[in-house]
Amino acid sequence: MSSTTAGVIFIVSLVVVLAAVYRPAGDYLYRVLTPTKHSRLERGVYRLIGVDPDGEQPWGVYARSVLAFSVVSILFLYVFLRIQSHLLLSLGFANVPPALAWNTAVSFVTNTNWQAYSGESTMGHLVQMAGLAVQNFTSAAVGIAVVAALIRGFARSRTEHLGNFWVDLVRIVLRVLLPVAVVGAIVFIAAGMVQNFHSASDIHTLAGSTQTVTGGPVASQEVIKEFGTNGGGFYNANSAHPFENPTAWTNWIQIFLILLIPISLPRAFGRMVGSNKQGYAIVAAMGVIATASIVLMNVAQGIGAGTATTAAGAATEGVEQRFGVLQSATFGAATTLTSTGAVDSFHDSYTSLGGGLAMLNMMLGEIAPGGTGSGLYGMLAIAVITVFVAGLMVGRTPEYLGKKIGSREIKFASLYLLTTPAIVLVGAAVAMAIPSARDSMLNSGAHGFSEVLYAFTSAGNNNGSAFAGISVNTGFYNTALGIAMLLGRFLPIIFVLALAGSLARQKPTPESAGTLKTYQPLFVGMLVGVIVIVVALTYLPALALGPLAEGLS
Repeated sequence: MSSTTAGVIFIVSLVVVLAAVYRPAGDYLYRVLTPTKHSRLERGVYRLIGVDPDGEQPWGVYARSVLAFSVVSILFLYVFLRIQSHLLLSLGFANVPPALAWNTAVSFVTNTNWQAYSGESTMGHLVQMAGLAVQNFTSAAVGIAVVAALIRGFARSRTEHLGNFWVDLVRIVLRVLLPVAVVGAIVFIAAGMVQNFHSASDIHTLAGSTQTVTGGPVASQEVIKEFGTNGGGFYNANSAHPFENPTAWTNWIQIFLILLIPISLPRAFGRMVGSNKQGYAIVAAMGVIATASIVLMNVAQGIGAGTATTAAGAATEGVEQRFGVLQSATFGAATTLTSTGAVDSFHDSYTSLGGGLAMLNMMLGEIAPGGTGSGLYGMLAIAVITVFVAGLMVGRTPEYLGKKIGSREIKFASLYLLTTPAIVLVGAAVAMAIPSARDSMLNSGAHGFSEVLYAFTSAGNNNGSAFAGISVNTGFYNTALGIAMLLGRFLPIIFVLALAGSLARQKPTPESAGTLKTYQPLFVGMLVGVIVIVVALTYLPALALGPLAEGLS
């Protein structure tokens, strides 16, 4: 079987299985987010943390709970990293320096998982398990909890209450993330992933040299790394490392895990607002953008210009040969369309247009299908803007899901939309203006600028992948990217929860003959159009200076 045929089968089978699990997985998420009964284990957790599980919160209290939990998580992880050398299973590694500890703590708590270090030579096993992996669970759960609150804002009326953050957090971890992580870890161990507490071992290679290889609890961390759209790898090579991704079928499972929750959440959204058609419309818009991205990424990598690329038959530089170009390009599209950041090939080695597409995927806001929760709440914020634009075109008050979209709602949605581009573009501009930051660039010209733009795009959108041709373990980049990750995560969350609170207080507006049918193909097309046009207008000048200039040169 040719590599092209294998790649096509790989992609088609992935689409078919994702389509098959859309309803059952979405229905399960709906059942997790809506019941009033609590299990005995959950009640024990609520007593431990002093929470009344039957008490609901208005949007301000919900937002403060999210922020308080995240601040405590950052402080805990920062201290954990700073005292690493005194912990069990430290493997003799030193304490993580302050700037890097700040960057890493913010990175994992914000679901970014940006890594300015090599995991196998920097982090001990206890830090990996009790520090980083724990945040892989909780940061993913926070994203799902926030979108659940937004959906309740659409579904409820004449109320201040959006649910209880602590209840949402506990349920999502115990009923969704943890069970899949346990089963998935067993599957990955059977596939050949490492799961031990070994320190570094010297291995003699076939070429007669010696290589130092570190063991560790890899398989258990790998599942939640992908399932929670986290992305931080145990090893520096991430999912290109055979200990993290041994075979083509584990590569398939990893992409499936990345997409499973984001693809299924629109079904839960439809169930919660009482119209499955609304969920189909949202997932259709996600599917259109994702399909275009995957196709274009594979084309860019398959027929890239250049003598070497033409001679090889595709852009094979930076590609793990076990997977080939099509599987690697599909993984690259999936990981940048979501907020995952895991890689099984290296994006800095992509063709200029392929790397530009990876950036564009993140610049879209990672909404097709996006991260766990963050993808759907981003898509719903843009849907609000789309409905508002449609209302202006026909001269009537815009409505979405029975709620009027007035000046207050559109302000929150617009602030959500503008926050990340401001972080990305200002951050990249500052980096290019500071000599010490420019010194970190290993390449000059358009490609060097692309590396800086990619770094801030990845941090501001909480993705975590990197072009890697830039030295980011410096005081400037650890601080600046940490700030970008922090603002890029929590400012949008505040605006989303404020939007949810504003919607929940409204009384429902009955559908009339002039109401825009937001479940029909016309709305799906308008939604995709608004996404593409807004992103193009926002980022096109920066892309023209980087990947487009390089690709056209």
